[in-house]
Amino acid sequence: MGQQHHDFPKTTVSQVILATLGGLFAPVLVIFLVVKLLLGIQANYLEDADPAPVAAAVEARIEPVGEVEVAAVETGPRVDKGGEEVVNGVCAACHASGAMGAPKIGDKAGWAPRIAQGYETLIKHAIEGIRMMPARGGNATLTDGEIANAVAYMANESGAKFTPPAPKAE
Repeated sequence: MGQQHHDFPKTTVSQVILATLGGLFAPVLVIFLVVKLLLGIQANYLEDADPAPVAAAVEARIEPVGEVEVAAVETGPRVDKGGEEVVNGVCAACHASGAMGAPKIGDKAGWAPRIAQGYETLIKHAIEGIRMMPARGGNATLTDGEIANAVAYMANESGAKFTPPAPKAE
């Protein structure tokens, strides 16, 4: 068989030492940086001397978003509101500006065909709702007497001569 000659590079002792030190330097550096990081984290951790601020902060984070308050129930007799009060509180939202085709308060031409239908028909339409107007003007707490008072007030301001019902206590 033939002889094979391999030429290996010649290394010196200084090259071997440098290669060994270079191979050890990287892992030692990584270990050093990890230890320094852990010691830095531990140094930044401070024990709270007073737990009250921490407890207050926790309470603030877990408190409810909202609260429900139940309205007090009125006791005793209830007296119907007057027509002007109901109109200013509920009806004026549409009837003062004529929104959604509502006849404006005081517009005799706009109210004339409605007044011609009669007081009882206007009350019925106000209680049940008609076209764009919701039942009871959108306020379900209004009584029939309050609706009648409001209808009489608006129609009378617009040329009618309706007599509102006498206030009654419930």
